[in-house]
Amino acid sequence: MFNKLVLYLKLIKFSHSIFALPFALAGAVIAASGIPALRQIFWIIVAMVGARSGAMGLNRIIDRKIDAENPRTSGREIPAGKVRVMDAVIFTTISFAVLVYAAYMLNPLCLKLSPVAIAVVFLYPYTKRFTWLSHFVLGLSLSAAPLGAWIAVRGTLDWQILPLALAVIFWLAGFDVLYALQDMEFDKSFGLYSIPKRFGIKKTLLFSGIFHFFAWGLLAFTGIIFSLGIFYWIGMAIVAGLFIYEHSLVKPNDLSRLDMAFFSMNGYISMTVFVFTVLDYIL
Repeated sequence: MFNKLVLYLKLIKFSHSIFALPFALAGAVIAASGIPALRQIFWIIVAMVGARSGAMGLNRIIDRKIDAENPRTSGREIPAGKVRVMDAVIFTTISFAVLVYAAYMLNPLCLKLSPVAIAVVFLYPYTKRFTWLSHFVLGLSLSAAPLGAWIAVRGTLDWQILPLALAVIFWLAGFDVLYALQDMEFDKSFGLYSIPKRFGIKKTLLFSGIFHFFAWGLLAFTGIIFSLGIFYWIGMAIVAGLFIYEHSLVKPNDLSRLDMAFFSMNGYISMTVFVFTVLDYIL
């Protein structure tokens, strides 16, 4: 049973939850103008776990044939035969059911919008088959983290939270195009679409920097909208430094540190946004 649990955690890359969850919690803190009720925090986390587990499970199911052909991903749990497709379907269905139940426990608007969140994550795996804008669709799915948390706390969808959601879209697109550099040649041979395949390495690195510049600007705009104070802006200074360092790790002729640029730096960025948002409200 423990081994099977480990397989499913690997299937959904549970360690990557650090990307979206801090933005959800930051959105909740901003919505509450402080620390939300413990009940709200609990169900927001449950909803996030359900949404992300379901999204990753769905992605692995839909992409299983592509993953089997790609040398980088052929060892994943489904193409390697470690997890059966039907078991993954059951796991994904349960995960989305958890999301819907958590939305029900939060408020009526969360429940009404939960099918929209599921529809977006269902769409994403197919977009790489016809458009290089798929990176932004993935960003859109993660932008539900701060949006959903705001709605969970306030019960309404308001324009003020949209810059933070847009920041998540550009932030995600900025590092997802770096990650996609690993599969550029495979995408060409298999007929898939991505920014690296369409524009090449140098332009991809340029676009990534531009996307992250917009992400930082939208985070700064969020601080202005909510009149956040010195601690938030200290966090923004750190985030700017992390962005700069992330892009220094990847060169057109040296992609050896892509994993560090993808995982470590962006985990630090999301955690920094959350921690310094909390500090600003409680201090």
